[in-house]
Amino acid sequence: MSKFMSSLLLLLIASPIFAKDAKPNILWLFSDDHAFQAIGAYGGRFESLDLTPNIDRIAKDGMVFDKAYVGNSICAPSRATLLTGKHSHLNGKIDNRGPFNHDQQQFQKILQKNGYQTAMIGKIHLSGKMQGFDYWEVLPGQGKYWDPSFVTEEGKTVYKGEHSTDVITKRALNWLDNDRKADKPFMLMVHYKAPHRAWQPTTRWKEKFSDKIFPEPDTLFDDYKGRGEAANKQDMTIDITMRMKQDVKAEQPERQKELAQLDPSDKKGLIRLKYQWYMRDYLACIAGVDENIGFLLDHLKATGLDKNTIVMYSADQGFYLGEHGWFDKRFMYEESFRTPLLAKWPGVTKAGTRNSDLVQNIDFAETFLDIAGIEAPEDMQGESLVPLLKGETPVNWRKHLYYHYYEYPGGSHSVRRHEGVSGKRFKLIRFYGIDVPNGEEWEFYDLKNDPQEMKSQYNNPEYAAEIAISKKELQRLKDQYKVVDVPQKSPKKKSKKKK
Repeated sequence: MSKFMSSLLLLLIASPIFAKDAKPNILWLFSDDHAFQAIGAYGGRFESLDLTPNIDRIAKDGMVFDKAYVGNSICAPSRATLLTGKHSHLNGKIDNRGPFNHDQQQFQKILQKNGYQTAMIGKIHLSGKMQGFDYWEVLPGQGKYWDPSFVTEEGKTVYKGEHSTDVITKRALNWLDNDRKADKPFMLMVHYKAPHRAWQPTTRWKEKFSDKIFPEPDTLFDDYKGRGEAANKQDMTIDITMRMKQDVKAEQPERQKELAQLDPSDKKGLIRLKYQWYMRDYLACIAGVDENIGFLLDHLKATGLDKNTIVMYSADQGFYLGEHGWFDKRFMYEESFRTPLLAKWPGVTKAGTRNSDLVQNIDFAETFLDIAGIEAPEDMQGESLVPLLKGETPVNWRKHLYYHYYEYPGGSHSVRRHEGVSGKRFKLIRFYGIDVPNGEEWEFYDLKNDPQEMKSQYNNPEYAAEIAISKKELQRLKDQYKVVDVPQKSPKKKSKKKK
């Protein structure tokens, strides 16, 4: 054997890609407001439309989590939980307002200290400079769909004439090709802005979806009679809240033609039309994300990185796609409380499997650390999903989840503050504080008999025993997670100008 071949063989043996004990790379794919019901692998009314073939590739090669949830269904708090492994009351980010303490412990800082190269590209929605990343390039705040600007350690760059979904993927591929160090495992976080409101898809996907007709949800014309004040007094309906110009772009010529064909007195007809416009834009945004995820998956395969790279896909929370006549999120009802989670781990996770254990976004940070063989700090509040990815459910795995939404009053969509506890069958929600009747209102759902959560059973004596059990479990989880009261602030009243 020549000296060259001997040297090459030694190099390959020493390479982290080929070494048996090499730590795996992690590619974390994340989007904003992607409803689980808009992913083919989750079934539902869009399944036959094949909207997400590339995300479904992850499911085919790995695992689908059927019971993945968040602890606070709103953008910035969800991302703070992702980084810290803590519920909102402990990481300090309870709503979309106010700063985030970057100095606190975060999983990427620990990975970085333990030999991982870390990068974050896309939307993070946490103001201030990122920490613990060897490279970061993020959208400021919500960011823009078109002509987006990105902020790095060095400053700001504007990508004129480009769409944020495409730019985020290009920058991620650039990092993999030019900045990744071959002698280190990596953690690359790719965060898409899409499909966040106001749903501006790339031109190629907008055109493909321009005349499609999508199936309606059964609860599009929900009257909220089976629920309390919060569901009845929200401000997130397709009927009233969804704006004709900014949201569904009714001024566009083709939509003006459709609108002209509608009887002006047909209120339900207008809701149906707005729903179709909403779905065309929202699902076209998702198709763009899915297409770009395909580019990333193809790149991993072409470079051989797929053999030792864990790929995970999730979103910051769920979203209403017309269910209950709504869009947006925030409520503890299933469509917004639940989030997609799919993962493939070559050689570890069995292809085409599903998991039905209760998992939550407080688990992600601990999972990343466990994948890297690092013990998580005691103050992280989640559980590692590594055993589940290996097809093994620990005997002491959780049976209930805790939830807490804070952004009221003063936030968007007028969703009252609430907390709750949910198992696989029963869910208890406590709405409390400002603008809640008597300061407190309870709802209780049997998800087996009422999966769409149309009627609260809180006052049904047949459920009294289960409600008592749920209340005890709620208190147990509050004690476990060290939940503290966060005072509500009444919105500032505008001062009247003197005449």
